[in-house]
Amino acid sequence: MDSKKIYLTKDGLEELKKEHEELAKIKRPEVVVRVSDARNQGDLSENAEYSAAREELAFIDGRIDELEEMLKQVQIIEENNGEHASVVLGSEVTIHINGKEEVYRLVGEWEADPAEKKISHESPLGKALMGKKIGEQVEVEAPAGKVLYTVVSVK
Repeated sequence: MDSKKIYLTKDGLEELKKEHEELAKIKRPEVVVRVSDARNQGDLSENAEYSAAREELAFIDGRIDELEEMLKQVQIIEENNGEHASVVLGSEVTIHINGKEEVYRLVGEWEADPAEKKISHESPLGKALMGKKIGEQVEVEAPAGKVLYTVVSVK
């Protein structure tokens, strides 16, 4: 993994730490026991449980390594309180599009979740919104063509 900063809110960091702890302290030990139990059943060449447990262990170990590497690169996004002059990472932005208003929070790419209206600062809309002020318009290329957004508020 490269040494690029991983931007997370405090909640996002807690989620990563929780996943790491669950994998390292709960799931991995359970799978190690499964591997050991399966190994004790005899012939390993035809033991599907042994193979499955080994694969799961390899996956868990890989994810633990990935999480540990990510945790070393985390940069916390400061929570914004009140109105702000321009859109920054962590901002909650209300935008006007096609006669309706949408509210998005700009987060790092690891925390992005469009279903929860959390968009990455690396996404086309996120990049376009960065640094914009209330009243400014941004045009974003979408699959259906260009879409014009107006910044209504920044928190």
